[in-house]
Amino acid sequence: MSVTTVEAIGAGADPHHLRATEHEGPAPKRIVTGFGFWIFLLSDIVMFSCFFASYSVLVGQTADGPGAAELFDQRNVAIETILLLLSSFTCGMASIAADMRNALWFQIAMAVTAVLGAGFLVLEAREFIDLVGRGDGPSRSAFLSAFFTLVGCHGMHVSAGILWLLTMMAQVVAKGFRADIQRRILCFALFWHALDIIWVAVFSVVYLMGTAA
Repeated sequence: MSVTTVEAIGAGADPHHLRATEHEGPAPKRIVTGFGFWIFLLSDIVMFSCFFASYSVLVGQTADGPGAAELFDQRNVAIETILLLLSSFTCGMASIAADMRNALWFQIAMAVTAVLGAGFLVLEAREFIDLVGRGDGPSRSAFLSAFFTLVGCHGMHVSAGILWLLTMMAQVVAKGFRADIQRRILCFALFWHALDIIWVAVFSVVYLMGTAA
C-alpha cells in the first residue's frame, strides 16, 4: 500500500473505494476492439434492414410472374439453415480453442466451419442458377430483384467470412496466438455469428412467410 493511500485512509477515506480507484485506467485492447467491431456490425445490420424493408414493400410486385410459394424449395433452404447454424457452433468451439491456445482444435473447428459455410454457398448458388435458368432472374420482377439483392448480399458476406477464416488459420500457423491475432479471431467470431442471426431473419421473412403467403 502506498504512502498516499495510507494517508488517505487515515483521513477517513473508504479503503475499498481507494482500491477500485487505483485500478482504474484505459480498457484492455480486446474490449476496445470488440466494442469498435460491434459498431461496424451495427452499421451492417442497418444496411440489411434497408434490404428487408425494400423486400417487404416489393414482395407482392411479381409482374404477373411466380411468387415465393412457386419458387422456393423449403427442403433446400432447411439444409442451408442447418449448415449455417452448425457452422456457428463450430465457430464458437474455435473461439474456445483459441482462448485455451489449443492450435490443433482451433484449426479443426475452423476447417469444419469453412466446410459448412462452403456447403451453404453451394446450395445457395444452385438455387440462384436454377431460378435464372428458368427465366426467374432478378430482372423478371421487382420481387425477384429484392430477393436476389437481399439473399445475394448475405451470401457475399458469407464468402468474405470464409476468406477471413482461412486467413486467420494461416496467421495462427505462422504467428501463433499473439494478442493481435486473438483480437482478430474475436472480431471474426462476432462477424460470423451476426451472419447467422441475419440468416435466421432471412429464413423467417423471405422463405417461411413467403411460402405461407
